[in-house]
Amino acid sequence: MKTAVVWFKRDLRMADHAPLAEAAHCDAAVGLFILEPAWLTSPECHPRHVDWLLKCLDSLRDALAARGLPLLVRTGEAVAVLAALRREFHFAHLLSHEETGPGWSYARDRQVAQWCRSQSVAWAEFPQTGVVRRLKDRKGWASRWQHRMDAACVPTPQAFKAARGFTPAEVALNLPTLRDLGIAAAPDTPPGGETAGQVMLASFLSGRALGYRRNLSSPLTAQTGCSRLSEHFAFGTLSMRTVHQATEAAIQNSSSRELSYGLRGFSSRLRWHCHFMQKLEDEPDIEWRNFARSADGLRAGDGAPMREMDRERLQAWCEGRTGFPMVDACMRQLLATGWLNFRMRAMLVSFAAYHLWLHWREPGLFLARQFLDFEPGIHWSQMQMQSGTTGINTLRIYSPAKQSLDQDPQGHYIRQWIPEFGSAAYPRPIVDERSALAFAKEQLYGLRQTSEAHREAGAIQQKHGSRKSGLPSTGTRTRRVREPDTRQGSLF
Repeated sequence: MKTAVVWFKRDLRMADHAPLAEAAHCDAAVGLFILEPAWLTSPECHPRHVDWLLKCLDSLRDALAARGLPLLVRTGEAVAVLAALRREFHFAHLLSHEETGPGWSYARDRQVAQWCRSQSVAWAEFPQTGVVRRLKDRKGWASRWQHRMDAACVPTPQAFKAARGFTPAEVALNLPTLRDLGIAAAPDTPPGGETAGQVMLASFLSGRALGYRRNLSSPLTAQTGCSRLSEHFAFGTLSMRTVHQATEAAIQNSSSRELSYGLRGFSSRLRWHCHFMQKLEDEPDIEWRNFARSADGLRAGDGAPMREMDRERLQAWCEGRTGFPMVDACMRQLLATGWLNFRMRAMLVSFAAYHLWLHWREPGLFLARQFLDFEPGIHWSQMQMQSGTTGINTLRIYSPAKQSLDQDPQGHYIRQWIPEFGSAAYPRPIVDERSALAFAKEQLYGLRQTSEAHREAGAIQQKHGSRKSGLPSTGTRTRRVREPDTRQGSLF
């Protein structure tokens, strides 16, 4: 008798779900989601994340129940929850997707693997993106991504055999609330769940992708011109393969050249999504330390406490009161909505890194809490790329004034988010832009001329750099590699 638990993590859907398909062949099964204290108390978790997760779980549980599979939602450390469930339901198989997540999830998976070995539980993990486990280098990675994305989607099971005592009717119907979890009220979040993701995808493929390549840069047009699928990728309510294949089909079937052009631009960003996630998979330490160790100690806060001046600058940046209107408007939109388009995200990080000369870790944690679509692999890779600590990427220093002229020439966006702009209530700039950037360039370009930086660059490019065939080539030069500004959410 084959008994199994389907452990849902960031894959809250029915379609293209290999663990569910495997469970459909079992003699008894249950679904499980664990609300883990390690996540709830982590510095990247925000009430809006938990609120949106609960919406997704509500949708998923109904879909599973309609096919006979109960979804248990339990709170606690993963090993303790699994051990308690095994005492109730003597399962021999644990089924889940692979996860490329922050350090706490990596540590948890190692603990679960050890527990499974000690209990003779067979844990099967299935890939769900283009990220490849135990990859030696990037040679051939793009073709492997293409092969995975072109493979047939896993059929959605129509029925399951629920474990005795765990049928949907016997499982309590109420999910915990934010108050039950001891979490403050959350700002409004958009509709969550697989159906909401499918509706969003359909509206993008059928028309919103018109003008996508130009619309995604400006905060005035990006809110509807972007796909708005990023949180669905981050929580797995849609699979990467489903979206890839639907996009390719829409391109082939479209009679509009402009729509096809926009969809091709979107399609390329799906590849970049996994490219950046692969970096965290290959080197989990980049969540905490610089890609290029030659950059260690470059900024205060890297191995030493932040200075009081830096704390004050960080706080002003976090609150949208730097005195640079485009920066402040973008931060205020993000605080209010949990979303911001790609170019404005990159500008926020560039401003923190170069104008304010802040180390990327603290700003990165703050942004992780604000982004509803927080994706660790993309987030930490991009925090470092925009801060100049990868050792190989071209330095991108955004001018807030130029972004205002390019993306908000009439000032509508700034006035929307900064009603006090132009009055005595709006603060003066907290730094002198010219002198701040002169200092940043002197430090970073000077660092890149050192022999240590030169030696490091080749190894970093070999391990993490993109390759030709399926991704834009970065060429053979190792110190000025251009990769797109693809912060999750910004990507789409």
